[in-house]
Amino acid sequence: MPRLRRLTIIVAAADGARLYAAIEAAMAAAALGHGARLFLQGEAAALLRLPIGFAGDAARRGAGLPDLAQMIEEAAAMDVELIACQSGLALTGLTADAMAPQARAGGLVGLFADIGPDDRLLVY
Repeated sequence: MPRLRRLTIIVAAADGARLYAAIEAAMAAAALGHGARLFLQGEAAALLRLPIGFAGDAARRGAGLPDLAQMIEEAAAMDVELIACQSGLALTGLTADAMAPQARAGGLVGLFADIGPDDRLLVY
């Protein structure tokens, strides 16, 4: 079985539950020793606007689970890369100083140029 080198997940919708699930998958890959990164495409970049949060946070906290902001912090601590689509930043009016400090701006061309033959790509 080929070894997973890195997992790249594209979050293609501005849906907090979808981002939360993508972060969980990236963190699972990182916990197994693999590289992992998330690319928030288009309107999904708005999910990184400070303060971080989504409608499902209260239920998650009530169940003893981390909220979206905590998940982003934990993922970053596990070296999961968080990339906001440059076009999405422009589309949503989000600036670098107004988004999660764990994220950086990037584009799809750069993302795909950096995908290796052993990498896995998922779209949420």
